[in-house]
Parts: sequence; structure tokens; C-alpha cells
Amino acid sequence: MASRWPVAPLARTRPTTPGIFSQPPRRAYSHYPPARRRCLLQQQTPNRLLTHKKAFSTTPWRRFADVDDSFDPRQQDRECDEVDVCIVGGGPAGLSAAIRLKQLANEAGKNDFRVLLLEKAGEIGAHILSGNVIEPSAVDELLPDWNDPRNPSRFEHATPAAKDKMRFLTKNSAIPIPAPPQMKNHGNYIISLNQFCRWLGERAEEVGVEVYPGFAASEVLYSEMDGSVMGVATNDLGISRSGKPKASFERGMEFHARVTLFAEGCHGSLTKQIIKKFDLRRDSQSQTYGLGLKEVWEVKPENFRKGEIVHTMGYPLPSSTYGGGWLYHFGDNLVSLGLVVGLDYPNPWLSPYGEFQKMKHHPIYKSVIQGGKCISYGARALNEGGFQSIPKCAFPGGALIGDTAGFLNVPKIKGTHTAMRSGMLAAQAAYTALTASPNMDNGTVFLFDYEDALRKSSIWSELKQVRNMRPSFHSSLGLYGGIMYSGLEAYIFRGKTPWTLKHKGPGDHAATKLASECPKIEYPKPDNEISFDILTSVSRTGTNHEEDQPVHLQVEDWEAHKNDQYPKYKGIENRFCPAGVYEYVEDANKELGVKFQINAQNCIHCKTCDIKAPAQDINWQTPQGGEGPKYFMT
Repeated sequence: MASRWPVAPLARTRPTTPGIFSQPPRRAYSHYPPARRRCLLQQQTPNRLLTHKKAFSTTPWRRFADVDDSFDPRQQDRECDEVDVCIVGGGPAGLSAAIRLKQLANEAGKNDFRVLLLEKAGEIGAHILSGNVIEPSAVDELLPDWNDPRNPSRFEHATPAAKDKMRFLTKNSAIPIPAPPQMKNHGNYIISLNQFCRWLGERAEEVGVEVYPGFAASEVLYSEMDGSVMGVATNDLGISRSGKPKASFERGMEFHARVTLFAEGCHGSLTKQIIKKFDLRRDSQSQTYGLGLKEVWEVKPENFRKGEIVHTMGYPLPSSTYGGGWLYHFGDNLVSLGLVVGLDYPNPWLSPYGEFQKMKHHPIYKSVIQGGKCISYGARALNEGGFQSIPKCAFPGGALIGDTAGFLNVPKIKGTHTAMRSGMLAAQAAYTALTASPNMDNGTVFLFDYEDALRKSSIWSELKQVRNMRPSFHSSLGLYGGIMYSGLEAYIFRGKTPWTLKHKGPGDHAATKLASECPKIEYPKPDNEISFDILTSVSRTGTNHEEDQPVHLQVEDWEAHKNDQYPKYKGIENRFCPAGVYEYVEDANKELGVKFQINAQNCIHCKTCDIKAPAQDINWQTPQGGEGPKYFMT
């Protein structure tokens, strides 16, 4: 295979003597493209991807072929590695699980216990976006000295929460309202979750976790014997947009594990498949989602109030739409601000991005950011279903952890601590199961202890207590009814009611009304000082995708999609996407006078399209590893 780099090609043979991982942890060359990184990894530690059980399974690339031979390198066997635990996703849950597993193994002297973490972003933290005010209980348990000034490796970017404010907004005013107990932030910290995950990644490497950013898990591997999960495979690189292998083609890799933990975050592409295959939602309600849009600004010193936390409701969202905004002062003259829009909104003319830009012109936001500089933008879907929507989290061969399972506490607007704790609980259950029956051929592992531990944990009690708040906004009174009922739950009922309210419908897509049934919404043009056009914002995400690759936003038939959806919703895809990925372009030669276009290179991996598309015919699949946004301070 031709190499684009002036180094030795990938080794196609491996030592037959079993290798034991005993190399000191080190960086996975995250600043290199994936192809270059593979070369460097294999040159540096030739036995690093070996286990004490099995070396790589490989197939030579050389062949003899006739002129008419339709050789396809994708039919070649993939290289295979075996580990004890494979974790998919480098967010708070995945990294906490990885750290806890290696802590347990190291304490027991099991240095050959292999924990491998795959992250699709080019570096740890690059795809992470959140508010974020962190409740430190979980990180205190995992890494007790995380914020100790005497610790040279402490996390240095945590701003203690100071004053809390809650406001109900009309177009030009901000009415003070009492914040529910769940939103009191004394003892919490304002952080950049992007920075925090990068720091967690460093701690994971220190304890011996094999961290591989730029490796996108794109396929779940199942055992042919019993159908259990036996690991994942990364996607092939170097496939053209037409689906043909290019000169730069590289076959993906298989990672086999007795336990595979999925920590993909909200609406994970592999998690969707796992939930469907094992019917994990059979006893829970469908998930409901929100879309969070965020900017980070450097503001004038006179506008900065370190540690202040402001939450808002009301304007600019209509009363039929759940959501709210935030304004957090942290670091040195930095402000995090954003808007969460419930994706069960009914009006297809509504644009979450447009609502966010409009919100920033409200005096409570404008007075802070005017004269400042926007330095970062991002958007990501988040789970809002809460207690009712938690699926079964264990299945044969693995488990769901973190936000991919839906552990966000919506009234508290916090999920990092629950994500981390779920990862730690899964790690304890996995380590116990594997060390109790260490024989690699001793059958499928099922983490019963993880399910039991979840139900006995603070995650369960915390989410059960607030289970009725989010669905209360589905009442006929809309926003105002939800606020009144949530006040009763927060101050009087405290989750002790004998009833559990249900979420509305089979999913957020089903809440969408026809365009003809709803008032059209016109959004003001951006002024390029407070508000910006969508492509300017996307440029601040650092997003990059190689254009000559298959479109990872999969629509079976673009023309059929347009003919069915455009007459009903008048281009809803263009409005719900916060990155300008979808367009209906005028074309007189096309039926209906428009053509449907997907600008996949703009995608910031928010997953909104997979959730909100009314026909549910858009499938978000992971692109090549190392691509997508490269978030900063988010």
C-alpha cells in the first residue's frame, strides 16, 4: 500500500510470542492525521497493540489479479486487537470509567489489565460542549486531589460559583423569579468541559489507559455464537465520495473485548443500534431531547462578574416551546452564554440558531457582551427525558454509560457528575466480573451488578425526584403551566407524588406540525457585532471534513426525501440544523423548483437531524476518525 508519509509502511506481520502491555503511558500523537498516527504508534511500540492472548490477525495486501479482476481492498480482513475493556467515547463518562478500571487494576497489581478508549475526535475534548457548571461530587470521589493547589497536576481552570440569578424574560425586560433548589450552585464550579475532558484524558494516560483519539468506532461487532457484543470496529479511511477506495485507503481495525462500554454521548450512532438489537427501551419511554447552542465571549473587564450564574426563561422562545438560556462568568473576563431549545417544538418555521442570535440582543445578555469578542461557538443535542426514559443499561457483553443512557438532570441543568458516576459504577461492575472469571473463553459477561448499582445510586434517586418537571411542560398551559407545576414539585411535592407523568408522543419528530398550520417566523439579519450569520459561527468551531468521502448524513434517496418533505415542512432541515448543513436550493429544472443539498463538511456532530427530521429518514453515521469540530473553551 502506498504511504503518504516518508516513513516505513505499516507492519503486516507481528511477533508470534505473546506480548504483554507494559509500556509507560504516552500521548497518542493526537496532533497528527490518523494515517500518520498509526505509523508512529506501530513504530514506537510494536507490541503495544498486542495482548497476552492473541496477536493481530492480519492479511497481506499483495495479490495476483487478472485485468478484469474487481479487487476491493475493503474485502480484506481487518487487523484485530484484544483487550479486557474497550470504551467508546472520550467524554466524562468514558474517561471516568477508564480511570476507575485502571485504578482498580493497578491497586491489585494487575499491570497487564488492558483498558482501551477510542475517541472519534482528533484529540480528547475536541467534540465536547456543555454549559458547564459542574457539581464536584463525582470527581471528588474519582480524583480527590483534582482541585488541590498542592497537586501539580490539578485542574487549574475551575471558577467557584458565586451569585445565582433566575430571570423570566419578556422582549425588553427581565423579571426576577425564585430559582428552584435544584439550581442553587453553592459549592459548584464553572468550567469548560472541553478543557476538563482534555485534563481527564491526561490523568487516564498517567494510570495506564490506552487512549486513542482519531479512531472512530463505526460498527458494533457481535459474537457468532450467542449474538453478544464482542467489541467494535473503526471505519475505513480513504473512501471516495463515490464509495470507491482511493490510493490513501486504510482498512479499519477491530477491537475485541470481553466488556465494551458505550459512552458516545447523546444519541450515539452505535448506541441506537444496541438499544434496538437488545430492545433496551422495552420498559422505558421514548427519549426527548433539547438542542444546546453556545458561545464563549471575552468581555470588557467592567462587564465581568466572576462566578456569577444567570439562568433565563421566556423570551425569545414562544410559549409552546420548552427551553431557556444561561450566562456564566468564569476564568479571566470570559463569559459562557447559550440557549437550550426543546426539540419537541411544534412550529417547523422555528430556527434554534435564529432564536439564539435573537436572544443575545436582549438587554440582560447584550449589556454583558457588547464591545466584547466572540471566540467560540458550538451546538450539541442533549437528553431531556430523565428518569422515565432511562433504558436498560446492561446487555450481553457491555453497557451504556453517561449521557448516551440519558442521565442528565434537566431541572438542575447538570449531567457531568451523573455521567462520571455511571462510568465509575460500570467500571467497578466490569472489573469485578472480569477478575471473578479471568479466563478469556469463559463465556459472555453480563453486568448485572451495574444495573443493581445504578438503582441504589444517587443517580437514580436524584433523577426520580425531578421526574415530573420536564413532562409537565406538555400540558395545555404550555410554558406557564410547566413553570407552575415545576414550582410545586420543587418546593412541595419533592418527587414524592404517586404518579409519573409521561412524555408526549413516540419522539420529538412526531411533535412537528405542518408548515401550513403554523405562523411563519422571520429572523432579523445579523449585525456582525452581537449576532452572526450561521457560516461565520461554523468557522469558529474549527470544523473540518475531507470532502471526498461518503456523506455521513445518510438519506437513502435525496430526491424522494425532497418531494415528500418539502411540501409539508418547507425546508425544516435548513432551520433545525445549527451549522448550515442542509439546504433547499432553487432549481427551475427540479420538481417543486428546489433541490435538496447536504453540505456534510459543515457538520458539527450535534445529531439534531437524526432526532428532529419528521420522516426519520436521516441517519447520522460517524465520518472518518479525527474529523468534525475542534472546539475551544466549550
